[in-house]
Amino acid sequence: VQLQASGGGLVQAGGSLRLSCAASGRAFRDYALGWFRQAPGKEREFVAGVVRSGTSTYYADSVKGRITIYRDNVKNTGYLQMNNLKPEDTAVYYCAASSSISRLAGEYDYWGQGTLVTVSS
Repeated sequence: VQLQASGGGLVQAGGSLRLSCAASGRAFRDYALGWFRQAPGKEREFVAGVVRSGTSTYYADSVKGRITIYRDNVKNTGYLQMNNLKPEDTAVYYCAASSSISRLAGEYDYWGQGTLVTVSS
């Protein structure tokens, strides 16, 4: 499966963005979807994940209550709705697909190219 992330940009603290992850190739519904982020000088970290059916979601503690992951298996697209953004959310955000849901980046076989989110204070 090929993934393409989009929707990043510059936003003020407290603002919102919605990231999209468009999938092509093999059936999107066959994969769990994860979002990760990597800030300058830091390791890539798990942000959120959703199982293949979309019925269960998982979040990093740092984003709970502010970020929602969901997917539309008809449109072959995953989403990351980010509200009340903080400067510490600034990072390149990546979507990734795996045969099963995981918080570990190494468990994901397919990655999008990343989209930059910058939150100004």
